[in-house]
Amino acid sequence: MTPAAAPATHTDLTRRLRAIPAPRPMLDRDREHQLTSRQREILDELGSMFRQGFADLTMAEIASRLNCSLRTLYGLAPSRDELVLTVIDRNLWVIGRNAMGAIEPDMAPLDALRAYLAAATVAVSGTTQELARDLAAMPAAQRRNGAHSEYLVAVTRGLLDLAVEQGDIGDVDTAAVARVVASLGHHFAQPDAIAELRTSPKEAADTMMDIILRGLTSLPG
Repeated sequence: MTPAAAPATHTDLTRRLRAIPAPRPMLDRDREHQLTSRQREILDELGSMFRQGFADLTMAEIASRLNCSLRTLYGLAPSRDELVLTVIDRNLWVIGRNAMGAIEPDMAPLDALRAYLAAATVAVSGTTQELARDLAAMPAAQRRNGAHSEYLVAVTRGLLDLAVEQGDIGDVDTAAVARVVASLGHHFAQPDAIAELRTSPKEAADTMMDIILRGLTSLPG
């Protein structure tokens, strides 16, 4: 370890995290507030429905399963694919806000990172082989997930940089570590990986994340 620097303050942590640009939501705050309670309910129900795959679903079939009108669905999105993207993006935004909320003001950088990533991997907790397969075949979904993944990497690197500065870990390549740690959930949520894992994608990601972060603290400064 390097000689201890001055402890990170709440201001240091908050300033770094707020400086990281988040991906633009498909449903911005104004649009979200304009949704009716029934529309919010439908979006939540769709999240559960799509876990079993969505490639074979039409808008008419979705409306029938949800016992709502096609007009209601088209009021949310102009197509099935756009509806899928809206549901995925909205879910990732909720998880992202919860992950940020898991960081306490007085946490050390590595503790903050553990709390943040553990909350962030909730994003893959409900991923099934069917959902992973259909998302992998949808380029727009891959781009949307990629935007959120890049934000996850940036937050992870920011916290790792702070840990290095505070002497909590050695002077490692934080960009490299961030890309490995932040991508664990994504890699374990791929169709082939899900079929091979002995645990869920989230459990696998959380276990490997803990192993990597504990390893960082044992590296020489």
